[in-house]
Amino acid sequence: MEKLNIQEIPGFRFGQAQDQKAGTGCTVILCPQGAVTGVDVRGGSPSTRDTDALAPQCNREVVHGVLLTGGSAFGLDAAGGVMETLESVGIGRDVGVTRVPNVCAAVLFDLKFGRMDRRPDAAMGRAACIAALEGLPFREGNFGAGMGCTVGKLL
Repeated sequence: MEKLNIQEIPGFRFGQAQDQKAGTGCTVILCPQGAVTGVDVRGGSPSTRDTDALAPQCNREVVHGVLLTGGSAFGLDAAGGVMETLESVGIGRDVGVTRVPNVCAAVLFDLKFGRMDRRPDAAMGRAACIAALEGLPFREGNFGAGMGCTVGKLL
């Protein structure tokens, strides 16, 4: 059976950006047409953005992007860059005066790897989003949000 490349999944685009010296990064999964999603947030210290909006009683029918980011809670700033980029290309829910992209985010704790003073920010989120929109190669392993992760942390 031939292995499917993640970038071949119809309707989805994948991008990543990282700071190798800092040992952190972010990964974005886009669905420009919107995708129905759900979430189950667990753990003793979860750090997320806009995942509560996915609850069935909310009016978010679809999500346009999911961001996984390093930097612990500081890395949530990267989601703003993803939203700005998607809005600039007309992706999002039409609210009359603009389009608001529904972007959810979750963080990975990588502050003890590399440099804790350099974290994913809006610029890194934009870079990952642009990489996805342009179809740049997606690399597996220690890239994007996986830059500062080890197998032990993920298990």
